[in-house]
Amino acid sequence: MTTLTTTGTTTGTTTTPAQRPTAPRRAPQADGMAVASFVLGLVGTLVLNIVLGPCALVLGTLALTRGTTRRGRALLGLTLGAADLLLLAALTATDGTISWHLG
Repeated sequence: MTTLTTTGTTTGTTTTPAQRPTAPRRAPQADGMAVASFVLGLVGTLVLNIVLGPCALVLGTLALTRGTTRRGRALLGLTLGAADLLLLAALTATDGTISWHLG
């Protein structure tokens, strides 16, 4: 049994803030990855879906595995990333191109 003196008196077992167990903190990067996944997936539906779709998928997966608190955004990023790749496949199949064009 360890005793610590705080003000000159001995008080049983006292712990200092450095000795208290702390809950594991979630990495703030995981929340940023979830938001980035959503934004890249959303932008990827309009431009550069060949690049932004896979990036959205990777960032969404990493955010979920690292325990993000923004789980919905990470799932939307995964969905939009997959939609980007499906859109790319549809564009390639119909026009033989990998980009949008008007006209």
